[in-house]
Amino acid sequence: MDVGVLLQVVLSGLSAGAVLGLVALGFTLVAGTVRVLHLAHGDVVVAAVLAAVLGVLGRTPVATLLDPGRSVLFVVLALGTGALLAGLVAVLVVQPLLPDGSRGRVGDPLGWVAGGVAVGLLLRAVLGLLLPQEGYAVPDPFRLSSLTDDGLLHLPGGTTMPARVLGVLALGLLAGLLAQLALRRTKLGQALRAVADDPDAAQLCGVDVKRVVLLAFLLAGLLAGLAGLLDAPGRAVSVDDGVVLGLSAMAAALLGGLGSVRGALLGGLAVGLVQAVAVWAGGAALQDVAPLSLLVLLLVLRPQGLRT
Repeated sequence: MDVGVLLQVVLSGLSAGAVLGLVALGFTLVAGTVRVLHLAHGDVVVAAVLAAVLGVLGRTPVATLLDPGRSVLFVVLALGTGALLAGLVAVLVVQPLLPDGSRGRVGDPLGWVAGGVAVGLLLRAVLGLLLPQEGYAVPDPFRLSSLTDDGLLHLPGGTTMPARVLGVLALGLLAGLLAQLALRRTKLGQALRAVADDPDAAQLCGVDVKRVVLLAFLLAGLLAGLAGLLDAPGRAVSVDDGVVLGLSAMAAALLGGLGSVRGALLGGLAVGLVQAVAVWAGGAALQDVAPLSLLVLLLVLRPQGLRT
């Protein structure tokens, strides 16, 4: 492998991993508060960006260059839809089943899991009705291809790759680091950690557990919308893409250790690199196989992740 190809594999893997890290961070936020994986999270990512496509471009499966006004609208719709869908999951599926000592009610993890699966199926069914084409091209509201004059990165040995790869990597890492900083230094972060450590004790200390759970889902939804905005442009997006994306990000979250913000980001980068190396070594057919195989191995051998 020459230097140009090596750089291409590493940069593409880190770029995809930065997106997976944002989605994995959503898994970590939710699992930290309710101790259950949000199984519809990958579908929320795809639904958020396709809702923006529907709202700005309609049902046309061909992307067009967005003017600044429509670019802002596209970003707002994607982020808002991600937060809205995640918030609805929290209110309709999770909060009614939270533990409530005053009523003698214990938490119902099985109900949360079943509800998450049902929400994912519902989102795919509704999107399939609204957007019946096999795939939809998604515009890039950030115009990351304009980082270079020709939209390409020229690597040693004559190798090229899309310039937006660097932009996706930079924005993904920046968003993840800002989220980590906010969770460490804000009252919301303190409340999330308190609920994660002991929800009953947190409630006795005056923490509104239901509100904290809702805020965790909303933040996870915002990150899902951003992940969709970074990941979708440049390829055809299908309504079913959220399944593999969610499972790949779940592998990243488990790899870094559920509950660790930094672990989710690093896990995403690691899974992205594994995916890129697998594609380089065995072809595009291994793009989905590699992260799913890693997920199975983690669940069997070390479900608590490598951090502990």
